[in-house]
Parts: sequence; structure tokens; C-alpha cells
Amino acid sequence: MKLEFFIAGRYLRARRKQAVISVVTAISILGVAAGVAALIIALALNTGFQVELQSKILGATSHITLLQTDGRPIAEFAALIGRLYGLKGVRRLSPAIYGQVFLVGGVQNQGVQLKGVDPADAGLVSELLRNVSRGDIRSLASGSDVQGILIGKELSRKTGAGLNSFVRVVAPEGELSPFGRAPRSQLFKVAGIFESGLWDFDANWAFVSLSTAQQLLRLKSDQVTGIEVRIEDIYQAGPIARQLELKAGEGYQALTWIELNRPLFSALRLEKLAMFVAIGLIVLVASLTIVTTLTLMVMEKQKDIAIFTAMGGQNRSVMSVFMLQGIIIGVVGTVLGTLCGVSSSWLLNRYRIIHLEPDVYSIAYVPFRVRWEDVAVIGLVAVLISFLATLYPARSAAQLDPVEALRYE
Repeated sequence: MKLEFFIAGRYLRARRKQAVISVVTAISILGVAAGVAALIIALALNTGFQVELQSKILGATSHITLLQTDGRPIAEFAALIGRLYGLKGVRRLSPAIYGQVFLVGGVQNQGVQLKGVDPADAGLVSELLRNVSRGDIRSLASGSDVQGILIGKELSRKTGAGLNSFVRVVAPEGELSPFGRAPRSQLFKVAGIFESGLWDFDANWAFVSLSTAQQLLRLKSDQVTGIEVRIEDIYQAGPIARQLELKAGEGYQALTWIELNRPLFSALRLEKLAMFVAIGLIVLVASLTIVTTLTLMVMEKQKDIAIFTAMGGQNRSVMSVFMLQGIIIGVVGTVLGTLCGVSSSWLLNRYRIIHLEPDVYSIAYVPFRVRWEDVAVIGLVAVLISFLATLYPARSAAQLDPVEALRYE
């Protein structure tokens, strides 16, 4: 194999009279490199979107949410949480209250999703604190007459409610009066502003203490609307959710983060497959130039092939020479494309070069995340296509009749 490799290398280092072959060889390498780089960047973009959205969604919501199937509040939630503790894979259970309310700010009024949380839950507080840009979530537990509220950055901007300003929250389910049911309202002080990175969440959610939400939404002290569950392995959410339903008993359903966001992640997976196929055609087209290069090489080296065969060289050795040339072109192009694709993805992600409209795409820039398993698959596919492109020219060279090739020499 050393002889075949030596000859293949010499043929690729074309002399002056083989300038055309040299140019076509360079074009073949650049074609493979361009296809590999484009495919790595495209998959890094798709993976970046998926990882970024998944990270932000899981940072703002629970892994599993346990609810009653009929939509009613969960009574005696502390006893239920006590029954659920101890399940394998469950890290933390937290009571939560969800409700639609109307927030009256200084500039604009807006309907928001109100969430009641327990400020005494150290694990929950530590997770929310990562997103709090100003203020402190622990002040929600203040014993003052005016309770604290935590709102998103976009919600603060739209309503004009800044840190330490006052807002009024109006709940649709209020007290009965001679004129019908009057909405309940309560004055709050903005205790903090959070920024999760998801525009929809930052623009439409607000947090208050669990006891405050119970009073505002007319729930008893032992009632909540859901139990939020954090687990150790997010990809085991399905099996753990089924265990939670069995342990909780009849009338409960557990919704996982996968089920709640299935359309989004299914679309991203389908898009990734479509991009792999579409951009992979670039590598396939580039491999056709390898066929052209080797075919020209066979025509140019007919005399050399005939002499090599006449001296006892085997057809297998002749095939190996031209197959090695194609593989070298594919490997060099793949290495160059990999370096270009990985470095470009890193630069695009590091400096956030491509900006987006947050209110349309939920995130402010295009993220790129390179997965080395994707790079490995792309490299193997590129080299495999390059190898397959060598079969026809190499077979043609091996079948060359040395007598006919030397007849007119």
C-alpha cells in the first residue's frame, strides 16, 4: 500500500503540463470543504436554537406540572407533596398557583399570567434569582401592608412599572355586590424585575407569594392550582410523570415539558433533518468533481498505467492508486470544511453577530451550538461520498488494456 500511496500523492502534486488537473483537484477540495462547512453551520444553528430555547424554557418553567384533570384547585397540597416525595428521579416539588389577572401600570395596562410561589422554598428561590436582574424575589415574603410583585423586563417596559413603583392587580373573580360580581383588586410594589431571555415569558408573567395569590384568587390556605416538579434527568420526564400520576391517585394528570412544547421541538427536529438532506446535496455535487478529476487523471496517465501493468502491477493496485486520490481529496476537504464550520459557528455564537426580533423569535440573537457527534457524522458521510465517487474512475483505470495504451507510443 506504500507504493500506491506514494503514486497517488505524486499524481495529486501535478506538474506544469497537468495544470488543468491541478485546478480541478483544488476545486474538488474546495467543493467538499464548502459543503462540510455549510452543513456544520446549518446543524449548529438548528442545535443552537433547540438548546437555547430548551434551556430558557426549563429555566422559567417546571419539568413536570401535576394538575387535577377537572381543572379544580388541588386541596391539601402539603399532604399530596408528602406522598410524592421519595419517587426516584424527583429532585423537588413546589406548590404553585396560576391565574389570569389584569395589571394596571403607569403607562399601559395589560393582562398577565400571575404565578404564586413559595418564597420560603430555597431551591425555587435560587432558580428564580438567576433571572432577576434588579431587586430581590425574597422581598415577596415581606410582611408590610403592600405586598411585593416580580415582573418581567418586557412587562416592565410596556407598562412603565419600574423597580419600587406601585401597580394594581385586578382579578376577574371578585366579590358579589348589589351590581353583580365586582373584580377584586390589590395594590402591589414592584419588588424585582426578571429577565429569562424568552420574550413571551418576560412580557406576560408576574410572580407573587403563594399566600398573596391565594387571597387574590379566592383560594383556601390549603389549595393550589398545581404542583411543580423538578427532576434530575429532564429526558426521563415521561416515565416519572406516569409514576407521579399513579402515586397521586385518580383525578390527577402530569404534564411534562416535552408535551407542553412538543410542536416546537418536533418542528426543530424536522428542520434539522431537512437541512441535513438539502445541504448534504452540496457534498454530493462536490463529489462529482472528484469523478471529473480522476477521469481526467486516468486519461492523462494511460501510458503510466500501461507500463505499471506491463511490469506486473495488479489491477487491484491500479484501483488503489486512484481510490486513494479521491479519498485524500475528500479527507483534506472534510478537514478544511470542519475547521471552517466549527470556527465560524463559534465566532457567530460568541459575538452574537446575527440579531433577531425578540418579540417574533423569543430570543434576541441566532445561537450556534456545535455537537461533536454531528461533526463526526458529517465527516464520515463526506469521506464516504468521496470514496464512492472514486469507484467508477478507478475501475476504468484497472480495466485499461496496456497493449492498446502503448500501441501508438
